[in-house]
Amino acid sequence: MLTKIRKVKLETSGKNPNYRVVLESPEGKELYIHFDYTYKTKTFWPLEVNYDGKKRGAKLAWYTNDIEKMTVAVFLERIAKKINKKYGYMLKA
Repeated sequence: MLTKIRKVKLETSGKNPNYRVVLESPEGKELYIHFDYTYKTKTFWPLEVNYDGKKRGAKLAWYTNDIEKMTVAVFLERIAKKINKKYGYMLKA
């Protein structure tokens, strides 16, 4: 993963865990992603994306395909694993 994690926040009080993360792209630009894990579909979904101060809605594929060379699901899963490890949180089976 080329992108560096700068700040993280994990919210587990709701039905699904929510993640908020501020990352730094290889170009030094800030990437903010708010995403969650949906237990029903067992997938991570982006809810809000901001890149270099510009709102991108929930679209993240342009970044993961061009910069990271991976799918959105794999990218978010890797980030979530690092956050879950930091907070000692385990997803429910």
